[in-house]
Amino acid sequence: MREFENIAELKPLVGKELGVSEWFLIDQDRINAFSAVTLDTHWLHTDPQRCTTEAPSGKAMVHGMLTLSLMTYLSRQIWTLKSFKTGVNYGYDRTRFLLPVHAGDRVRLRRGLAALDQSEHGWRIRFKDVMEIEGREKPACITENISIYQAT
Repeated sequence: MREFENIAELKPLVGKELGVSEWFLIDQDRINAFSAVTLDTHWLHTDPQRCTTEAPSGKAMVHGMLTLSLMTYLSRQIWTLKSFKTGVNYGYDRTRFLLPVHAGDRVRLRRGLAALDQSEHGWRIRFKDVMEIEGREKPACITENISIYQAT
């Protein structure tokens, strides 16, 4: 994990990769738990038996929003900013789900620093995030994650 004391240390890294997380297994239990919380209980996610005969891949699919939401957790393995008091999600731009993730797949996050701007609310940091699937050339998801950090 890369540790940065302050925003000034991040500035030279705009346009560069910050790093890559460890591989993370998404199993059926995690899919079911996400389904229970979001109330998205479509059989394509929650019925592995039915998926063997009716799903295009023959496997249960991970919710796209679960894939996207794991980026926050995985990003903590890549970098940290020591001198901030709050950090909040501002939104996502250009989000695309390129390949489905299936139950039993392992994913990892590749994060780049796309932009760094000061705003009235703090530092707006734009990341280029790519969620990779182990063993596949094409990623599951690409997005630009925008966060607002208030420095201490």
